[in-house]
Amino acid sequence: VWGVFANQLEILREGAHESLRFDQLMIATGATDRILAIPGWELPGVFSLGGAQVALKQHSSFIGRRVVLAGASPLLYLAAAQYLRMGACDVTIVDTAPPAAKWRAALGMALSSPATSLEGLGLLLELARHKVRRIKGARLVRAVGLNRLEAIEIRHRGGNLETIDCDALAFGYGLRPETQLAELAGARFRFDAALRNWFPVIDRDGCAGDGLWLAGDGALTGGRVAAALSGRLAALSMIEKRQNHVARQPSSGREAARLRRKVGRLRQFQAHLAIAFPMPEDAASALPDDAIVCRCERITAGEVRAAVAAVAGPVEINRVKAVTRCGMGRCQGRFCGPTLQELTAATCGASLADVGRLRAQAPVRPIPVASAVVDGTEG
Repeated sequence: VWGVFANQLEILREGAHESLRFDQLMIATGATDRILAIPGWELPGVFSLGGAQVALKQHSSFIGRRVVLAGASPLLYLAAAQYLRMGACDVTIVDTAPPAAKWRAALGMALSSPATSLEGLGLLLELARHKVRRIKGARLVRAVGLNRLEAIEIRHRGGNLETIDCDALAFGYGLRPETQLAELAGARFRFDAALRNWFPVIDRDGCAGDGLWLAGDGALTGGRVAAALSGRLAALSMIEKRQNHVARQPSSGREAARLRRKVGRLRQFQAHLAIAFPMPEDAASALPDDAIVCRCERITAGEVRAAVAAVAGPVEINRVKAVTRCGMGRCQGRFCGPTLQELTAATCGASLADVGRLRAQAPVRPIPVASAVVDGTEG
């Protein structure tokens, strides 16, 4: 699906264009790694944490022989354990979150989802048994290499620099929802200051508007179990609406109430995770001018800063995008967007909410030009 216009999906299937009309639509597009650019992140050998998992789970392949997993995310520990189980032996974790942040969030995580908390502790014990080096509270400074990654440079909490030799780096700072289709379908958005993210506005059952429902991490981060439960909850709501508001069966009403409680607890757990793994708020402002922000268009931090300074009146992120082309490449801002937002806000002294969010545009994925031609005319 590459676009939504009115009540119609635009689809590319086996190289041909199709349109599909709908009365009700549920979108469950999941989430993407939230990345903050560092100098050298365009080097071959640098991956997102999710990309490192995809390489392992879908392609049975390691991203390298000497792997560093870095950033502020629980995926650091899950990915490390998965790599170890598949036979990797040289794995290092650089957790940029301050240790004190985890202590602040520990009670809330334990109360909102004891089972998930125990899973996390189990991962830590597994990594300890394998004697995996775990660096706490350090900061990623840059990726080093000529034609590919050769090492990373980090700054420890005490201020000293360390260079770690490696041939692969996977990093990230939690997740950001994939909302392009939801926006094209008419969803409204709100900014969550605690999570430093934009999320679609939904009701307790996932309804985001007339005939539109959103489920899973594309609506609000909650993890795989919450995603499945929120999908069922949205489906029950869709069925009820389709029956023209006929009174819901008691059993269905009880199930919906149970699902709301479970999804609510799991999403609350994710809110505590955001406290335990905070994104480094000043990382973008510390980028040197020659650091690449947009890998697709090769736009640097200096070019973004110059564009922000040249904007007359209130600075808005889409105006900066139009001036620089940052976010106009193949990924459509999925990976450079968070850095662009943070850098724009820091440069002009505004809040993240004030500079706004990148607007979605169709096609949300690259499509062949030929597929936009229908019956000899352009679609």
